[in-house]
Amino acid sequence: MARTVHCVKLDKDLDGLEKPPFRGELGQRVFDQVSGQAWRSWLEHSKMLINEYRLDLTSESGQRLWMTECEKFFFGDGSSAPAEFKPVG
Repeated sequence: MARTVHCVKLDKDLDGLEKPPFRGELGQRVFDQVSGQAWRSWLEHSKMLINEYRLDLTSESGQRLWMTECEKFFFGDGSSAPAEFKPVG
C-alpha cells in the first residue's frame, strides 16, 4: 500500500517514497514531505548538475554540493542550472 504525503514541491497529495532516499535529517525531510513524482524530477535535474559541474559523488565536496542543491530544489528557492548550461534540442 502506497504512503501518501502532501508534496512540498508539487503542493498536492501524492504517493510518497518507500523509504528515506539517504541517511540524515535531509533524507528524513525528503521522505516525510516529497512525493515519488517530485523525487524523480530531482533525479533528472541532478543528472544535469552532475554532468555540468562534473561532480564526483564519491568525494565529500561532490556529495556536499549535491545535497545542498537537493535541499534548495525541495525546500529553498530551487536549484538552477549553471549559467553556461545549454540544453540540447
